Amino acid sequence: MPLVEPVDLVPAAEVGPVHFIAIGGAGMSGIAQAYTDLGLQVSGSDRDDSAALRKLAAAGVRTHVGHDAAQLGDARTVVVSSAIKPGNPELDEALRRGLRVWHRSAALGALMLGRRGVAITGTHGKTTTTGMVATMLTRLGTDPGYVIGSPLATTGESAALGTGEAFVVEADESDGSFLQYPAQVVVVTNIEADHLDNWGTPEAYVDGFVRMGAAEAVEVVVMTADERPSREVAASLRGLGKTVLTYGEAPDADIRLSDLELTPATTAATLRADDDEGRLVLAVPGRYNLHNAAAAYAVGRALGLPGEALREALGTFTGTHRRFESKGEAAGVRVFDDYAHHPTEVAAVLHAARPRVVPDGRLVACFQPHLFSRTRDFLDEFAAALALADVVVVCGIYPAREDAADFPGVTASALADRVRGLGHDALVVEDLGDVAPALAEVVREGDLVLTIGAGSVTTVGAELVTLLGARA
Repeated sequence: MPLVEPVDLVPAAEVGPVHFIAIGGAGMSGIAQAYTDLGLQVSGSDRDDSAALRKLAAAGVRTHVGHDAAQLGDARTVVVSSAIKPGNPELDEALRRGLRVWHRSAALGALMLGRRGVAITGTHGKTTTTGMVATMLTRLGTDPGYVIGSPLATTGESAALGTGEAFVVEADESDGSFLQYPAQVVVVTNIEADHLDNWGTPEAYVDGFVRMGAAEAVEVVVMTADERPSREVAASLRGLGKTVLTYGEAPDADIRLSDLELTPATTAATLRADDDEGRLVLAVPGRYNLHNAAAAYAVGRALGLPGEALREALGTFTGTHRRFESKGEAAGVRVFDDYAHHPTEVAAVLHAARPRVVPDGRLVACFQPHLFSRTRDFLDEFAAALALADVVVVCGIYPAREDAADFPGVTASALADRVRGLGHDALVVEDLGDVAPALAEVVREGDLVLTIGAGSVTTVGAELVTLLGARA
C-alpha cells in the first residue's frame, strides 16, 4: 500500500464533530478517547464488536458495529486507519460530501499542537518505550498527554489527554505516518529492515528515519549507540545540525548502561550520564527493556527532569498489554503472551524468558507468523529465533491485509521445516482453534509457554490456562 503523506493540521478542538472508521483498533480507540475528553462530539464504527468499542460507548461515544454511510451523522472530520480503503461506504460518503478526511496519524498530530511533542518510533520497542515515558512523566507529576499502541498494565488505559506540557505518542514507521507528528523530541529505538511491502527497499526505510529526525521542529533526537544503522542515521542528523543524544552499552554512548544484572528476580544495570550515575532497576524482564528504559530516561533529560527521579520512576513501569503479559498459571505451567512479530523481537523475548524457566522445565514457543511477505522475507531468521526455545509450535500464518494466493509456498510448514533443519522439532497447527488443545497435550509441569505474534494468537494463552486448569 502507498505510504501516508503528511497533511496540514488544524488544532484538534476545532475539527469536530469527528467520526472514526475502525474506531475499535488499538491505536484508533485511544485517539477517539482523547477527542472525547476534549469535549468534542465523537462517533465511530468497526466491523466487529469489541471491548474497546463498548468502553468508548460507555464514555459517551456513539458507536456502531458495521459500516453504513448514514452513521456519519453531522461529522465534519472523518478519521481512517490504513486498513480503510475506497469502497468503504462511510469513507465514500465522506469524500462525496467533501468532508475533511484524515489518516489516524493526522488526528493524533492535531492533539500534539501547542504541546511539547515527543514521538517514539523505531523497528522494535515503540510501545514499551512510549509506555515507559508516559509512566515516568506521570509518576513525576507532569501530567503528560499520551497515546500508546497498547494499554498500560497498571491502568488499562492507552491514552490520556493530560494538562502538562508534554504530549507523548507512539509513532508508527510501518506506513510512513511517523512523518506527520509535530514533535520537538524524537526517539528512534532501533532500525532494522521491515515493512518493505510499503517502503520498497531497506534504503528507503532507513531514509524515512532521517527525514523524521531532520524535520524543522525537532530539537533533540534520541538514538541507540549500539547498532550500525542507527549510528549512521545519527551521523547524518548531526551533519544537518540536529542534537543527537545516544544511549546503550557502547563506550561512547551519552547515556551508558553497564554492569547488567539479568536474573529471574532482577533486571538492572548501572546507568551513567554526564551528571547522573546510579542503578536502574526495572519491574519488567529483558535486556531490551533496559535499553528501552535508557531511551525513556533520555527523553526525561531532554525535558529537563532530574536523573535520579527518572530512574526511580522507571522502576514503577510494569508493562503494557501483550508485552510479556502473564496469562496465568495452571497445572504447574506458566503462560505468557507477547506481540513480537519480527525475528529480532522473537529472539529478544525468548532470551528474556529463558532465565525464568525453572530447572527441568522447558521454554515452549507458540508462534503465529504475521504476514506472508514478512514470513517469506525472514524465513531463516524466524527459524533461528524460534530455535532458542525447547519446544516450537507454529500456527497458520495471520494474513492481515495479504492473500495467501499471492505467496505460493509461504506456509507455516515451510517455517517449521527450517526449524527442523536446525536440529529442533517443530509442531504445525494451522487452525487457531486447535492450538490450545494441541499445546495442552504437549506441555508438562514446570514449562513456561510463550504465545508470540501480532495476530489472533493472543487468545490462545487464556484458553490454554483454562484447559490445563480443568484437567488439573
